[in-house]
Amino acid sequence: MEPQHPRQRAGMGLASKGGCSQRPRIRHPVEWLDRQTFSFHFRNLRFASGRNYTYLCYQVERLKHCSPDSSDWGVFQNWVYPCHAELCFLSWFRAKKLSSYEQYHITWFLSWSPCLSCAEQVVAFLKENRNVRLSIFAARLYYFWKPDYQHGLRMLRHQRAWVRIMSFRDFKYCWKNFVYNQGMPFKPWKKLHKNYQFLVAKLHEILGNTMNLLKTNIFRQQFGNQPRVPQPCYRRKTYLCYQLKQLDGFTLDKGCFQNKKQRHAETRFIDKITSLNLDPNQRYRIICYVTWSPCPACAGELVDFINGQDNLSLQIFASRLYFHWVRVFQRGLQQLQAAQVSVAVMTRSEFEDCWEEFVDNQGMPFESWDKLEQYSESISRRLQRILSPSNWNNLEDSFRDLRLGSPSPSSLRSDSR
Repeated sequence: MEPQHPRQRAGMGLASKGGCSQRPRIRHPVEWLDRQTFSFHFRNLRFASGRNYTYLCYQVERLKHCSPDSSDWGVFQNWVYPCHAELCFLSWFRAKKLSSYEQYHITWFLSWSPCLSCAEQVVAFLKENRNVRLSIFAARLYYFWKPDYQHGLRMLRHQRAWVRIMSFRDFKYCWKNFVYNQGMPFKPWKKLHKNYQFLVAKLHEILGNTMNLLKTNIFRQQFGNQPRVPQPCYRRKTYLCYQLKQLDGFTLDKGCFQNKKQRHAETRFIDKITSLNLDPNQRYRIICYVTWSPCPACAGELVDFINGQDNLSLQIFASRLYFHWVRVFQRGLQQLQAAQVSVAVMTRSEFEDCWEEFVDNQGMPFESWDKLEQYSESISRRLQRILSPSNWNNLEDSFRDLRLGSPSPSSLRSDSR
């Protein structure tokens, strides 16, 4: 069963392949969707019948010093004029908002993913306006089995557009911000999570996404911050999940590494970032979520790496501290801080982000385990004591010890990490 021409205007034939038969007339967005329209048109069915319109909920953030300064939001739909919603938005944005002197981050929540023609015109717009970043969240994939439409999605990804499937959290966000909900909470429909899983797998297949998402049980076992391993017992291993971002927040790359054949996850991460040959004239930020804080040897490697990258900042969030009572491991963390590498403990916010970005969560929201916040606060206090300047005695000697590998931290680590 095929989608029933979602680009068709009621009572009219389809628009031309180009999305519009002529340059779209400038029109203004509406502020809200009603509850019934949202629930019907954004329902994430695998094969949708009767969804004859496309709705685009947008948020435009102006960036100042790489942080959001102000924003606009609203809704476009494609049936007022014979023009697709994406092109109506671009026409409005060019005429009313776009300035070559500002940086923008645009987020779209679409009931259907873009058709090929719209994808081509969006790509052309992004090429023309390098000061604009675009994130696309689609409730459904439009003709995902057809090669032309698959090609359009790949074109968007290659032109710095971030394409994703809407999750439970995204539907809830839209309900709160774009729907006249009259104070009613968002209620997920039947098979929302199952359909999300199906659509994510299809999109990964189309885009050639090679990053393997963590299974939910692996995430909870390995990232759990409990002081003792819950029953049944298992070995806690090292996992490192990273996001490479531009300073405006746009994600360029992400991935997940595990220790492999005597090569620690941190070393594999360094090799990956080095292989990307980042533009030395651009500034980047990397966020890492790790199950264990780095060992002294890896701390030294990370310091060498970051010292050779003037355009790179690194933030490390650890679920747990590795041998935090051993002096040489403490010195490794101090060495990272001295090199301007931010080292912190994962809180609920970081666990939620890691769950959304790196876990095959099937659209399910993150659920905290017992005492997560209490454990996080306890580990954070311990880290702050380690990083306190009063504990930085003989720091120069500490760095020399780390270079020599004393007292054999790698062998300690291989047995327990």
